[in-house]
Amino acid sequence: MKLYYAPDTCSLSPHIVLRELALPFTLVRVDNQTKTTEDGRDFLTINPKGYVAALELKDGQILTEGPAILQYLADLSPEANLAPPLGSWGRVRLQEWLAFINSEIHAGLAPLFNTSLAEEAKRVFHDKSFKRFDYLDSVLEYNAYLMGKNFSVADAYLFTVLGWCRFFDIDLGHWPTLTNYVSRVGERPSVQAAQKAERQR
Repeated sequence: MKLYYAPDTCSLSPHIVLRELALPFTLVRVDNQTKTTEDGRDFLTINPKGYVAALELKDGQILTEGPAILQYLADLSPEANLAPPLGSWGRVRLQEWLAFINSEIHAGLAPLFNTSLAEEAKRVFHDKSFKRFDYLDSVLEYNAYLMGKNFSVADAYLFTVLGWCRFFDIDLGHWPTLTNYVSRVGERPSVQAAQKAERQR
């Protein structure tokens, strides 16, 4: 498999999961500005949507969209318990978390990367995100991870997008439980290995 990624983007989450599962894969860096891969290809021919992550399978098929990639990877190694079994109530709950992270945390923070965004608009995105952080803080007060006591693909995704707060001067220290959660996930060997690999490329 090949994972097309760019540093400091949501592609870190499938990268973490690939290492968590010890699956064989190759990293291919994408320049988000020029839409070219590190080996000189036009990334738009790989993913016409133009953004990472994209996962190229052995048969050449391309899978895009983080939540879909995460679940696909988890199902390759079900014994690792990174996702409940398909068809189970637990899987529905996982999908609920992935949808929440995607629509409320990811989509809530991503516009802040736009440096021309007006201050008033920034405040709107901040206020909305802070309400979501309040909710996460309350949930994680009673659970080590989003799904309970076990790390899941949803945690890889949430950890990744919360990591963007450092770019926007958002101090997660206002949410102590959430801060502890980020530190706990960040201590996982898979997370540290993925971050180190992306820094070195």
